[in-house]
Amino acid sequence: MASEPESNPVEEEEDDDNMAPSHHPSPPSDELFDISTTVDPSYIISLIRKLLPQDVKNGHDSDGNDAFASDQGLKTELMKERVVSACEDEIPDSSHVAIDTMDSLDGFDELAHQEKVGEVGCGGFEDSGIPVREKAWEEYGCILWDLAANRTHAELMVQNLMLEVLLANLLVSQSMRVMEISLGILGNLACHEIPMKQIVSAGKLIEIVIDQLFLDDTPCLCEACRLLTLGLQGSECVIWAKALQSEHNLSRIIWVAENTLNPQLLEKSIGLLLAILESQREVVSILLPTLMNLGLPSLLTNLFTFEMTKLTSERTPERYSILDLVLRTIEALSVLDDYSKEICSNKEVFSLVSDLVRLPDKVEVANSCITAAVLIANILIDSADLISEISHDLPFLEGLLDILPFASDDLEARSAIWSIMARLLVQVQESELSSSSLQQYVSVLVSKSDLIEDDLLDRQSDDYNESNMNSITSDAKLNARTTAVSFYVNSFTSTCHPFCSPIA
Repeated sequence: MASEPESNPVEEEEDDDNMAPSHHPSPPSDELFDISTTVDPSYIISLIRKLLPQDVKNGHDSDGNDAFASDQGLKTELMKERVVSACEDEIPDSSHVAIDTMDSLDGFDELAHQEKVGEVGCGGFEDSGIPVREKAWEEYGCILWDLAANRTHAELMVQNLMLEVLLANLLVSQSMRVMEISLGILGNLACHEIPMKQIVSAGKLIEIVIDQLFLDDTPCLCEACRLLTLGLQGSECVIWAKALQSEHNLSRIIWVAENTLNPQLLEKSIGLLLAILESQREVVSILLPTLMNLGLPSLLTNLFTFEMTKLTSERTPERYSILDLVLRTIEALSVLDDYSKEICSNKEVFSLVSDLVRLPDKVEVANSCITAAVLIANILIDSADLISEISHDLPFLEGLLDILPFASDDLEARSAIWSIMARLLVQVQESELSSSSLQQYVSVLVSKSDLIEDDLLDRQSDDYNESNMNSITSDAKLNARTTAVSFYVNSFTSTCHPFCSPIA
């Protein structure tokens, strides 16, 4: 006979929370939720209530100490009063949408009672050593984390004091998992315009989020970096930049990127640095000088060196995205007028990026190779003398042309490739090459003639359309390709006559 399934305390609590007495009247029409969603707004509100930390009403932690004390000076008594008042007085009563009202603390007390007497339905709760109250909080928090990805749900959350509840948890919780989930919910909320504006206007919330950069927990640091990245990419980026601008904060970001062994955290921290470089000019002017003083170019060079070593010694797919982010960050720095010299004069970077172009198998790192071509073109603009180091490098020439198919939809990358080609072939044309060396050059070009022809044919219509928007830029790109093709034709003709049979 099959045994009866064990009860789950979380499911039982949710069932109780959704059972409303039949005698409750329907809410007035002016109190009905006018929100188009498949999730009952009252359910979302009930989940928000369940996240309210137990200690926020008492203002003390489990040891009797002030739960709002802070070494960083941000968790002030004024903030405490604001959060407690908001959470106690302003969360809407869910009885207006025909569900039974229940204070979240009542549910937590019931879970604590079940934990004490051993009535744990889910075996994972009992074995993990995590208190049932915290496990239930995690489940409710993860549901809200997922729901916050939807704009309608996110807006409903911030209308019903989601930010205040998350702030309370960030202030009082000692659980790294609770901190991670709180930051994760904030990260999803920040993906939407209205919630993002509410986050920015929520007092010290941004500063408290920045404080989480100093935690020693990898998942929390990942979520903190993700949230800061979203802030710096949004319309309120200047406010985020000003909150982040102290050397204390920026040195922590550099330290994390330099010392973490976790690929996900490394990716998030580099993504944050890239967001700074690609943000508005005012953000760059606020944050970049300090980052440069803290050794940002050196950090990027070291990371690039490490990732290239990994790439050539062991192909690890999880590191491909990290290599691409490092390259994109270096490329973003190479186009900033006041700081490009730090990259363009760096021969180690040029050597590494040239090695990447020479890589025979590019399929798995195609995006990185495309970025590498753009970076080389940028470097050669400021350091034209470096062209001599690759002008006679046939593996580099072959590898550069191999990138063309991967860049078929990237006009900037294709133009960068042709720019490099023009510089290479002009350099060769001006130098004195033996007939055998010249024939080797032409042999590489002939072997890649299909790629060259396909790209030229594809760009004919692109050039026409682009010239209507920017004729000067289009002419420059056309001249680069004309120079390259002219050399190709002339060289092929001169070398083919004495050494080759005519081509039919």
